Order: sequence, then C-alpha cells, then structure tokens
Amino acid sequence: MDRPLFSRSLGTDAARPGSFHSRPASGRVATDPQRRRTVTTSAHDIFLDGLRNAHAMEKQALSIMQPQLNRLEHYPEVSALLDRHIRETEGQIRRIDEILDGLGTSASGLKDTMLSLGGSMAAVTHSLASDEILKNSLANYAFEHFEIAAYTSLITMAEQGGGQSAIPLLQQNLDEERAMAADIEAGLPDVVRQFIRLSASDQRADV
Repeated sequence: MDRPLFSRSLGTDAARPGSFHSRPASGRVATDPQRRRTVTTSAHDIFLDGLRNAHAMEKQALSIMQPQLNRLEHYPEVSALLDRHIRETEGQIRRIDEILDGLGTSASGLKDTMLSLGGSMAAVTHSLASDEILKNSLANYAFEHFEIAAYTSLITMAEQGGGQSAIPLLQQNLDEERAMAADIEAGLPDVVRQFIRLSASDQRADV
C-alpha cells in the first residue's frame, strides 16, 4: 500500500521543535524582543511625521485665512473670528515647534512650503467667485474639522509613540480648533442672511 501523503498526525507534528504548531514549554507564544523594539521605534517615527504634518497644516491654515481677512468688508463678525484664529494658529505653530524641539527634531520646510502654496491657491480660486464669503465659510468649517481629526489622531500617536509629555500642548490646539469650528457653525446663518440681504440690495456681497 502506498504511504499516505501526510504520514504524521497534527499531534505528533505539534511536538516537533520548529514546526508550525510548536509552542514554548511555558505554553505562551514566544515574542521577539527585536520586533518589540521595531514597533516602538515605528510608533515614534509615525508621531514625529504626524507633528511635521500638523505644522505644515497650520502653515496652510495661515495662508488660507490671511487673504480672506485682508479682503473682507461687510462681515465684521467673520473678520473678528479670523483675526482671533490667526493669532491662535500662530500659537499652535509655536507649540508644535516646542514639541519638535524637545524631541530633537524640526518641522519639514518642504511640507510647510507645499501646503502653504496649496492654501494660497485655494484662497485665490475662491476670490474669483461671486459668493466668495459663502465658499470661504464652508471651506473654513470643513478645514476646522480636518484639523480636529488631525489633532485627535496626533494625540493617539503621542500616546503610542512615547510622546505623552506633548499631549497637553496638542490638547490645547485641539480645543482651539473645536472652538473655532463651533463659532463658524454658530455664525454661518448670519453670514448667509447678510449675503442674501446685500445681494438683494444690489450691493457687493462676496466680501
């Protein structure tokens, strides 16, 4: 009779050192210390990259908000909100710089430049629209929620990547973004009403 293709039982094979089913004598799965070190380093690197991304994101925010503020004429509440948040954003950048410096690294000049250019281009595009204030308000509201998601993720990265000391500063940034998003949402109906009123009276309504 031909010998079966698999002549050893799973039970026998499991007892062989090095087999697929082998286990340490203690019954616990062996863990590679080198792998643990790699995971920890990787989490730290992800955190550092997240910080650099957040720094570039805030640079982009400045490049979006400043042109809007410079152009506004008929929306004083929006002007005040943008002016406040520009100053907050500058503070957020300083906090991220402080965290990066404490970790012995710095922001990415390339990322900062690329995202700032992108923000400037978006501002120029909206300035050509007849409903510029509405487009900017909607875009600003969406961008604030993007920043909220970014800082929420970054705090988790800090927890996992050995950056616990940075969490209070990141939380402060997150709280400011949440407050800005709430203020934009609360003021949006008034912005829309003002836009409609100015448009109906044949006045410039876009800014």
